[in-house]
Amino acid sequence: MENLKNIVPNDDFNWESYEKGENLGSGKSIEELSKTYDETLNTVKDKEVVMGTVTAMNKREVVVNIGFKSDGVVPTSEFRYNNDLKLGDQVEVFIENQEDKKGQLILSHKKARASRSWDRVTEALNNDEIIKGFVKCRTKGGMIVDVFSIEAFLPGSQIDVKPIRDYDVFVGKTMEFKIVKINQDFKNVVVSHKALIEAELEQQKKEIISKLEKGQVLEGIVKNITSYGVFVDLGGVDGLIHITDLSWGRVAHPEEVVELDQKVNVVILDFDDEKKRIALGLKQLTPHPWEALSSDLKVGDKVKGKVVVMADYGAFVEIAAGVEGLIHVSEMSWTQHLRSAQDFMKVGDDVEAVILTLDRDERKMSLGIKQLKEDPWENIEDRFPVGSSHKARVCNFTNFGVFVEIEEGVDGLIHISDLSWTKKIKHPSEFTAIGAEIDVQVLDIDKENRRLSLGHKQLEENPWNVFETLFNVGSIHDGTIIDLMDKGAVVSLPYGVEGFATPKHLVKEDGSSCKLDEKLPFKVIEFNKDARRIIVSHSRVFEDEQKGASRKDEAKSSSSPKVLQKKEAIVAQQAVEKTTLGDIGELAALKEKMKVDTD
Repeated sequence: MENLKNIVPNDDFNWESYEKGENLGSGKSIEELSKTYDETLNTVKDKEVVMGTVTAMNKREVVVNIGFKSDGVVPTSEFRYNNDLKLGDQVEVFIENQEDKKGQLILSHKKARASRSWDRVTEALNNDEIIKGFVKCRTKGGMIVDVFSIEAFLPGSQIDVKPIRDYDVFVGKTMEFKIVKINQDFKNVVVSHKALIEAELEQQKKEIISKLEKGQVLEGIVKNITSYGVFVDLGGVDGLIHITDLSWGRVAHPEEVVELDQKVNVVILDFDDEKKRIALGLKQLTPHPWEALSSDLKVGDKVKGKVVVMADYGAFVEIAAGVEGLIHVSEMSWTQHLRSAQDFMKVGDDVEAVILTLDRDERKMSLGIKQLKEDPWENIEDRFPVGSSHKARVCNFTNFGVFVEIEEGVDGLIHISDLSWTKKIKHPSEFTAIGAEIDVQVLDIDKENRRLSLGHKQLEENPWNVFETLFNVGSIHDGTIIDLMDKGAVVSLPYGVEGFATPKHLVKEDGSSCKLDEKLPFKVIEFNKDARRIIVSHSRVFEDEQKGASRKDEAKSSSSPKVLQKKEAIVAQQAVEKTTLGDIGELAALKEKMKVDTD
């Protein structure tokens, strides 16, 4: 108030002229002064986009001067995409109202951007322009970005050159982007941040690759792990460590050796300037395990290891990292039967084996596990002497016999002729089955070929000694035809014996032929004990009966009176003849005696 007291009105001021709008001392009227003032201000219209200058700002508002008589106020939230906004920056604003009830100029930066957003987006795409956008939120497969007040889509694969595991860290950030796709029909915009990084990396790659040399050792960071290898960031350029170059040993998955973001030293194996491919190695930084293998290791030594790979023909066993030996399936068991290696072991099994061959130059080793057990053929004569009886398992059939296994590694053959004393067996499957148990007797030992000759029928007494008295030639037995062929028929006789009849011996009394499964009497016409063969005939049964009847008729007719008289006459005549002859003899003898006496 004290200052106000010191203010003294100008005595020369003409208030009356001022009220009338006349000359105010400057030589101009009020109207002229108002016109001059208005000319210093911009002419603006509502709903128009103009450029303005930021004159003041705080957390809530940004004051913008558009050259109008009053400044406008814009919410700070409309500039959140631009964290670098500062005093003096030129910004676009949309004039919503030149003067509200409070006389305030109402502006909107958001609407200004939106009013020409599609033009800006198209222009940015055509010019390959780098723009700024505000990451609003996360969505399925990526992020939503505010670009010129348009909600654009940022795919997860376009956020960075390396895979992103946490999308949320980008929400609320202002980032630079390139527009990669626009769909005007659906009002869709796709942006990429990765494209900016790739452009920078491309230049870095050229510089890095130009300095690369094979055999060079570099430090890198594990960027990505796949089933076939590991991608390593070498500081702007990626290289691949193939799974086979991670370790000298077998690796099921690269995660067994490295992990994401791990720092690793790698050696450059190869690179391609044009395709920008770099092949890296990790195992090459350590000596090959075969070089570190003990020099004392030799054929015959026992080793322990783990099965790492299985195949039908064998198993690969790792006895040290990168040092493997093959156990062929034939070296897994003493048995000679073909089997798969999976029958003996599986991946992950810990096994002990014997070294069979060792080639350090070729880095190859063969192993065996059957050698850990005694060879069953070493003392075969003591354990399975000729004549001894055993139980065996049927393993396989052939047309000529049955292959059996008495124990693991001890095989034998039962010839088809040694299966039964009585039955005629066409194929072993008629007698037994694969996998069945069968009693056998050792007939012969072939140690060199590791094979036993075995018999089954020999366990029983030879019934043909008895059959010789039962089926003597001429004896008649009931038989059933069990097999009928062109050359004859097989006849089932008592006691499980089989006989054979040729077609001419299968003719019945009425002239018809015998049929299959027909039961008839048969006469034994041949018996061969050594060949175990019985030849029978049905026809002979009634043929011999007919001959017997004929002989009886002849005998009966020879006993009639006339026949007897004739026979007696013949006998008498023979007697006379005999006597006459006798007499002549006696006379001759007497004559000879008399002659002697005379002399």
